[in-house]
Amino acid sequence: MAHLRSRRRTALALPLGIALAASVGFLPGAASAASNESPAPVSAQAAKDAPALAYVVNTRADHKTIQYVKKAIAKNGGSVVVAYDKIGVIVAHSSNPDFGKQIREVRGVQTAGATRTAPLTAAGTTEDGAPTLLSKADAKSLKATAASGDEPLEADQWDLRAIGADKAAKINPGSRKVTVGVIDTGVDDTHPDLAPNFSASQSASCVGGKADTSPGAWRPAKREHYHGTHVAGEIAAARNGVGVAGVAPGVKVSGIKVADPVNELFYPESVVCAFVFAADHGVEITNNSYYVDPWMYNCKDDPDQRAIVDAVNRAQLYAQRKGTLSLASAGNSNHDLDSDAIVDTSSPDDSTPVPRTVDPHECLDIPTQLPGVVTVSATGVKDLKSIYSSYGKGVIDVAAPGGDKFQIPADTPSKNGRVLSTMPGGEYGWLQGTSMASPHAAGVAALIKSTHPKAGPAELQRLLKKQADKLSCPEGPYDPDGDGDVDATCQDGGKNKNGFYGSGLVDALDAVKK
Repeated sequence: MAHLRSRRRTALALPLGIALAASVGFLPGAASAASNESPAPVSAQAAKDAPALAYVVNTRADHKTIQYVKKAIAKNGGSVVVAYDKIGVIVAHSSNPDFGKQIREVRGVQTAGATRTAPLTAAGTTEDGAPTLLSKADAKSLKATAASGDEPLEADQWDLRAIGADKAAKINPGSRKVTVGVIDTGVDDTHPDLAPNFSASQSASCVGGKADTSPGAWRPAKREHYHGTHVAGEIAAARNGVGVAGVAPGVKVSGIKVADPVNELFYPESVVCAFVFAADHGVEITNNSYYVDPWMYNCKDDPDQRAIVDAVNRAQLYAQRKGTLSLASAGNSNHDLDSDAIVDTSSPDDSTPVPRTVDPHECLDIPTQLPGVVTVSATGVKDLKSIYSSYGKGVIDVAAPGGDKFQIPADTPSKNGRVLSTMPGGEYGWLQGTSMASPHAAGVAALIKSTHPKAGPAELQRLLKKQADKLSCPEGPYDPDGDGDVDATCQDGGKNKNGFYGSGLVDALDAVKK
């Protein structure tokens, strides 16, 4: 998959409703090493045969400039897909191998670059295993354990209890006036746990950079593209006597699909479209359990990657100005995002990766490191940082349950340390990843918005941090898998903040107390 924060995984299909997914974390994408060198001259025939790429062209946000740049795009062998005049971002296609270099020299263009390293027609797959079925008998047994007043599978939802979401639902399940937009692989709104809370009028497919609001466009392209459906259930699965419950079962949820239907990558132009669409359609909160492909880290000294950062940041800042709070997963690479150097071996993820060492202060994981975005790390049932979760002093804002196979719950029927939620086709499944942590925090943010309807993005973020339960750095070496190696080091950031958990573990119960 793209680089969903919990991405590369094996789905477990489940006829009766429980599909287990052994996942490592979804994140949209990485890519190859950056280069600032000018392209070598090419022959006319080579230019003619060159594959088409997608580009973002970022300009001053005024009509005259945008019209001038559109003409320059055509003159240099490009075609305009869509122009977001309000933020000065134009999405274009071109097979001219020098298009990026030429368009950057046009008056009014501030940044411009290719959003991918593979041709627009590139095919591929990210699936990495066949489904493993859970028996109907086991599914029936799980449902039989439900306590009075609980959802049938809630006994396995240790994550709800970890943040007091089960108790919060009895006080305030969330307002129907609040919508959380799931920017992801698509959401199966026909799922019985999602249909009651789904907002079709705030949903679309943004694949390719232009919103498609036709009925069902927001649904996953394939059943295997289950990531967005799982995320949506964690946020707002209804308390309706069916399956599981979400953190905020009374709010609405929408699906904004950005994953390429062939390779599940989250290309920049699609994400730009998603933020703008969410903002223009009254979505108060967005969840972003991915990184923008094809680069895990976008380095500003590379013209293409700088343009990607610029375009996505313009879109998410626009959403903030329109009243949208965005939350994003920290990543599943166990990287210290406050360190001086990180080795990125997966970029670009749409062609051949080239290992490179980057400075995470200069080469950004987006959208999670963009200004105003809430960055969420993952914890397991023991309230300890999940072994895979990235971290970093001054980077992590809050922590939330994301699951960890090394932290096993003692009080659940399955004894599964991952997170159980909805899957396409009316099924349910377990996944782990910071992809699962971010929607828990988004659900809590939705509860805060429900109790503080006039709060804007900055105030919601402040309250989210204020109401979090403080977690201290682990005592002694952090070695969750017990292999004798220290897997990460937690740095105290002062004022009850640290590199593993930021301001602490989000608290749904506190969120509904005015």
